[in-house]
Amino acid sequence: MLKRFLFAVLCLLSFASFAAVDVNQATAADLDGIKGIGPGLSGRILQERDAAPFKDWADFVGRVSGVGEKTAARLSSEGLRVNGKKFSAAAFARAEARQKKADAKAEAKDAGKPATANPAANPAATAAPSTASPGAAPAAQPQPSASQAR
Repeated sequence: MLKRFLFAVLCLLSFASFAAVDVNQATAADLDGIKGIGPGLSGRILQERDAAPFKDWADFVGRVSGVGEKTAARLSSEGLRVNGKKFSAAAFARAEARQKKADAKAEAKDAGKPATANPAANPAATAAPSTASPGAAPAAQPQPSASQAR
């Protein structure tokens, strides 16, 4: 009976030492407690989180410089979570595919706009208008005099 009780206590203590840390709620100290996250990475994470909370692992990897798919998998195995979820390579791939599809759709929508709507695409549209009246002939260029031609 005593052995079972000690075993149960030991199990509870081991699980308590490995607590998951949600990236959207963690402090800098919480993030630094994850193996693989130092002060530099935790600072970048907090800076990006201040702009907007992370939606999922794909959003996290896309916004935090220095974190790729392999690093995300390692940090997840160390206890880091995004909205309570562990990193999943399959879920990450699906989220990236959705993002690429949305980007392509937005790009196609932008490509269908007239050139005058996007001044960067048509520099001639932003050029200063001519000062001459529309029906006027172009101004004649001054001709060099005979003494200047020599």
